Amino acid sequence: MTHSRMNRREFVKKSAVTGAAVAAAGAVSGGTAEAADRGHHPEKAPRTWSFSILGTTDLHSHVFDWDYYADAPYTDKAGNSVGVARVATLVKQQREAKGEHRVLLVDAGDIIQGTSLAYYFARVDPITGTDGESGPKHPMAVAMNHMRYDAAALGNHEFNYGIETLRKFEDQCDFPLLGANALHATSLRPAFEPYTVKRIKVPGAPDIKVGILGLTNPGIAIWDKDNVGGKLVFPGLVEQAKKYVPRLRALGCDVVFLTDHSGLDGSSSWGDALPYIENASNLVAEQVPGIDAILVGHTHVEVPSYTVKNEQTGEDVLLSEPYCWGYRLSVFDFELELHHGQWKVTGKKAQTLDPKGVDEDPEIKKLLEADHELVVKYVNTPVGTCTTDLSAADSCWKDVPIMDFIHKVQMETVKTGLSAADAALPLISVAAPFSRTADIPQGNVTIRDIAGLYIYDNTLYGKKLTGAQLKDYLEYAAKYYHQVPAGTKVDTATLTNANSFWDYMYDTAAGVDYEIDIAQPEGSRIKNLFYNGAPVAADQVFVVAVNNYRANGGSGYPHIASAEIAYSSTNEIRQLMIDYVTATKSLDPADFAVTNWRLTQDGTPVF
Repeated sequence: MTHSRMNRREFVKKSAVTGAAVAAAGAVSGGTAEAADRGHHPEKAPRTWSFSILGTTDLHSHVFDWDYYADAPYTDKAGNSVGVARVATLVKQQREAKGEHRVLLVDAGDIIQGTSLAYYFARVDPITGTDGESGPKHPMAVAMNHMRYDAAALGNHEFNYGIETLRKFEDQCDFPLLGANALHATSLRPAFEPYTVKRIKVPGAPDIKVGILGLTNPGIAIWDKDNVGGKLVFPGLVEQAKKYVPRLRALGCDVVFLTDHSGLDGSSSWGDALPYIENASNLVAEQVPGIDAILVGHTHVEVPSYTVKNEQTGEDVLLSEPYCWGYRLSVFDFELELHHGQWKVTGKKAQTLDPKGVDEDPEIKKLLEADHELVVKYVNTPVGTCTTDLSAADSCWKDVPIMDFIHKVQMETVKTGLSAADAALPLISVAAPFSRTADIPQGNVTIRDIAGLYIYDNTLYGKKLTGAQLKDYLEYAAKYYHQVPAGTKVDTATLTNANSFWDYMYDTAAGVDYEIDIAQPEGSRIKNLFYNGAPVAADQVFVVAVNNYRANGGSGYPHIASAEIAYSSTNEIRQLMIDYVTATKSLDPADFAVTNWRLTQDGTPVF
């Protein structure tokens, strides 16, 4: 079975790591470990010891401080840098300051998707190989092996390119990918290692045993249903932690550390579509006794240090989330005392470090510069031209041509794959403005211009909704806007993202005409919903072109997840857009731009 094979592999790795740790201990502590190896124990064994666990999360294949969509070094208003190359320098500094044998390094998931680099090594030159030839090594495996990670949790985006790609990445890593709640669908046995146990060497005293438990996000069952359906299931974090934390304590772990690809506010984006919580790290801390600390991921926020009291024991559980993309590094510092041969945690604290002031690791640069240059060359490949500049800057409150480009490609593609009966139905499209900074320039259009507009690796569906269901769908989308009473000036800076409804969650529709009256309360905003000049009838049936994330229930839209499928494809929408420009040679808004929706206040147009 895979699990036992991985355990044997982990045993070999553990032996190697232990050997390295002993050697490092000798180097750092002036030969104490070496003396211990020869049987000469120090006069007095230490009664206290300290060590650290460093944590990253949501790296999303950011290796270097580079923006592939902008073809320039990464920049944002906050002055952040991205990439593990800089984080690696911070890790090196921590190891130098504290001792190699006193530092563990852990990640909380979402490693292999998110940049053009990730796409290139999944689809263009896939790590799984092509035509019987073996593929390249994933740059994230190369970087993280060089940084000597001890473990990583599985993120939901690990499954975006299918299980085969994930398994190949797993094979390329010198550390385990942990997922105690990723189970085989039939046997309900672990599909990945649930945990790993690391040993901190203490000269002249027992090792400190650190159990690291990995938990992933139950939402994978929705978001990547096409890749995992019938193969894997993902029970809740609390449920699986209750099973494994006592097991780690029974194994003699002095410290139990969780790495969770799950936020910490107890919220879920899927309503009642799953019986489990999406962001459950705080609930795990509250409800499962025996946990010392949790590295939090998934929600792309910075939480330097956060404490939750366990309901059963009253003990404090320490949590930290280091933002995303390598913006920050979490540092957990533990103090322990030896009592009757057993190490007890006496103190713990957490903080986040900002890598933007340090240089990128020269070794990672040397190892991966060529891969990076390959991807830069790929994304700068021209595929056609554009007759005018197309900007997404106003796409969150105006019907702009750049969004109609997405709709055009989605509808044309779905149309070609419909049965004769379904082809007779009215066809519409829904899509979200993923990036307000996206811009397709006048003149040459490159792969990166299109990739910057459609930043996710979504595939395409056609699903059937009635007119009544479509209105519900659009009402749900319209909760994205804050209510602005008639006669009140509309400020675009404060108009959007009501209800923590982010841009990627907000769908606009093409193929129907409608108004969104932002003066009205939520649920009563969609006005004048027409198809072909006539009001949409409640029982009228539409085929809706929609991405797989939304089609499978992502963001909790009503009706769509259970709707009948009229079309599905494994082709990425981004690639379909690239193919469209390649085939037509020219992107001209005259071919697709239609203003079919607008914002109003009591019927008066806002813009």
